This record gives sequence, structure tokens and C-alpha cells, in this order.
Amino acid sequence: MAPRRIIRYSAAFAIVILVATSLLLRPQSSKIPTTMKDYQTQELTWSSCYDGYQCAKLLVPIDYKKLSTGRFSIQVLKFSARNQGQKIGSLVINPGGPGASGVNYAYNAEFAFNPDILDKYDIVGFDPRGVGLSSPINCLTDKELDESFAADSNPTTPKELKTLIREVRSYIAKCEAKNVNILNYSTADTARDMDLLRSALNEAKLNYLGVSYGTYLGTLYAKFFPDKVGRMVLDGAVDPQATSTEQDLTQAIGFDTAFRSFIEDCYKRSDCPLAAPQSKAIAQIISIYSQAAKSPLASSSQRLVTESLIVLGTASALYDSGSGWPKLREAIREVKIGVGTKFLALADEYTQRNRDGSYGNNEADAAFVIDCLDWQQDRSTKQIQADAKRFSIEAPIFGPYLAYAGLSCQFFPALSLKPDVITTIDTSPVVIVGTTRDPATPYLWAKALHKTIRNSRLISLDGDGHTGYGHGSTCVDSAVDLYFLSGKLPKKDLFCTSTF
Repeated sequence: MAPRRIIRYSAAFAIVILVATSLLLRPQSSKIPTTMKDYQTQELTWSSCYDGYQCAKLLVPIDYKKLSTGRFSIQVLKFSARNQGQKIGSLVINPGGPGASGVNYAYNAEFAFNPDILDKYDIVGFDPRGVGLSSPINCLTDKELDESFAADSNPTTPKELKTLIREVRSYIAKCEAKNVNILNYSTADTARDMDLLRSALNEAKLNYLGVSYGTYLGTLYAKFFPDKVGRMVLDGAVDPQATSTEQDLTQAIGFDTAFRSFIEDCYKRSDCPLAAPQSKAIAQIISIYSQAAKSPLASSSQRLVTESLIVLGTASALYDSGSGWPKLREAIREVKIGVGTKFLALADEYTQRNRDGSYGNNEADAAFVIDCLDWQQDRSTKQIQADAKRFSIEAPIFGPYLAYAGLSCQFFPALSLKPDVITTIDTSPVVIVGTTRDPATPYLWAKALHKTIRNSRLISLDGDGHTGYGHGSTCVDSAVDLYFLSGKLPKKDLFCTSTF
């Protein structure tokens, strides 16, 4: 089907997926908002859910410029502070995506935060508009999603490119047919929703942890509501000033850098399946991709493991050096006997495809639509083809695939308004966390966001994998936790390692 950003910005941690469609039937306040004052003065009606959590709905305008268009219903979940007598307030969280569920993130609060944070904050997660249980975007069936992830994402002939464009147009047509308000799912709108949530939580300012894509949501919030920013941490930053093309290229370079780090670690292992030196190992993985393009690999499930699925599986493993790298070594070793089952498992782990062929969320469709709304594409197909040559030179492993990530948005419905241009942001102190060899949100983006948000501190983690908070560095975790608990910033920018 259609190409999309091969690698989306998502928090890399294990989560329990909630099956919660029954929550859609929970009654809320009988007052239906019609004016902005109505929306801003909503009271959340909390009810018990999931054995100890609290759930509620927040109503938000579909179109902030035309309130008569109607309302979206936003699902909210709260893990209540364990020490209510010493509660600081609410901590709103977002795990990334676009398309990842904040409800699931909050449900896993006990795994994501230390006890001091859990004692003193209500951890509040919400599914952004278009995501999960919040007026979800749906475009493709499960079978069509299988075809989409497996489809050729590196067209090397005119025929392949023509096929890709036809699939792109088909995907967009399905999205338009199934989603009436397709132009109203941008991150800018979600940032405005988040301020309605702040108000409904009775918080004067927003305390917020945004991970990966969630940093972009936080950045837009800080731009729109600078006087409402409380204690905000942005981990795994997205550069808001980078163009779509710059993002794709930088991310391709980031994944190539992460793979090189994987190679060097692999050489220290007795089970390393890679050739030496590094140049031969890179040629080896590229050869695996190209051979699969000609002849997909077999798998134990009888599904064919295509080039695109192997690339996705490789990227999935690079998100977490602790759990992903051993799986990647096994997958590469298995390819030598002509089998791609382990690569397929890595791809399915990332896309949250279940064994029965269903998908655990609507993240793929949501990411496609939200990405196109946030990062409008103004390049022609010929320009994209020309840029692909540069991508392949600067990032030979992942560049050929991310080079065409913007092709879909070229045919997306045109917006009447251009996205907000961000130059500098002046607001309350913000903490930014960047990991030096982060594949999905490269360290350069953290440094760029640090410059954009003038009153910010940068915590750099010398490490591998995606994001830095909660990944074993006492230096990072203690600084972030102290900020959330006391409001105290590091006296200066910090540089931490993953070992202390």
C-alpha cells in the first residue's frame, strides 16, 4: 500500500495494551459545550476503571476556528497519586507516535516512573484526537495494513515508482472516505486540546512529560501557551524547525549511526553473525535487503518476509540496545539459512501486529494522517527522486527507504492554512533530554530544540537506544525526578553516561 515514515517517533518500552471499547459508552456531563468558555470550564466526570484507575472523557472542538463543526471525544486515564496529602498536582504524559496511546502509557505508570513521582503526582494520559479511543482515524483493514507494511518502499525503476504512487493515492482515498474531518487531526490542534485538559484538571499550569514525538506536542504547547507551562520535560526531541526532508535525512543518518554502534558491539560477542571490518558488515545488511527485494524470505507463519519488513525489523531492534540488539543478531544469523521469521517478529513487535493478524492499535493510520498535516510536502516526485540519491550517499543503510517517506504527503489533501512557524520560544524553564546515538530522534534535534526554547536545560546521555529517561542512567533519572519533585533545574547543562 502506501509508504509512510518507516520509523515513527515512539517511546521504546513494553506496554500493556488495553481493550477498552466499553469506555466509549460511559456517560459524561449532560452539558454539551458550544462556546470556547464552555470547553474551557468543563468538569471531568471520573469513574473507576481497570481495577484502581480513573477514566473520563474530555470534549474538544473538531475545528477551533469553526466551533459549529462539532466535537471530538478525548479518552483520559488517571493513575492517582498514592499520597494525596502531599500531591504536587497532575503530570500529563505522551509516549510519542504520532499515534501512540497516552491512555496505555498512564496505565503503565508504575513501570515508567519511580515511587516518589507516583506518590506525589496524578499521572494523566490521554489518547490524542484521532488516536486509540479518541475519535480514531481508520483507513486500512488489517489485511491492507499487512500489505502496506510489506510493500516496496524503495522504488528503483519507473514501474516500481508508478506502482507506489498508485498505492499512495489509493491509501489517501480510503482515509478520506472513512474520516470526514481528515484535516482536523494536527498536532497543533492536539496542543490546544491539551490546554483544555489542563483546565479540566484544575491546574494553573501544565506539568508534562513528552517522549519522542511527544516533544513536538510539548513544543507547540509551549509556543501557544507560554504562560501556562509548568514543569516540562521533553525527552527524545524533535527539531520543530527542520523541514520534512531534513527530518527524514537526519533520521536516516541517525539509524545508520545506531547500526554502526550495533556492529561494534556485535564484534565483542561470540555469536556475532556480521563480517569484519565495519564496511563489510554494512555491505552485508544492504545485501540482505537487496536480496529480499528480489526474493522475499520464508517464515514459520507462511507470510513472506519482504525487503521493507526486514528494514522495519532492523529499525525496531535499534530502539533498545538491551533487548533489541540480541534479537537483531539472531535475525541476521537466521537469514543465512534463508529464513526471515525473526525479522518478521521484530517488525510485528514494532507495529503491534497480533498473531491472529489483527493490529493492537490504529497507530499506522493515525501516524500517516497526522504526519502529513504537521509536515506538509511541497516537493515534486522528481525532486524526491533527486533527493533519494543524496539520502543513499549520506545514509546508505536506511537512506534509500526514508528518502521516499514524504511521497505520500505530496498527494494528501491541501490545507488552507500553513503550519505555525517556530523560531524561538520564551517560556518557563524546560528540561530537554537527548541521547547521543538515538536512532529515531537524533541527538542533533535535542541540541536544536535546546536553542529554540531559550529558557531550557539540556541533559545529554552518552548512550544507545531511543530516549534517555528511565533507561538506567542515574544521572539522567535523578536530575529529571528532582525537577519534577522540586522544580529545581540542573545548574547547567548535564552530560551523563548510561552507567551511573
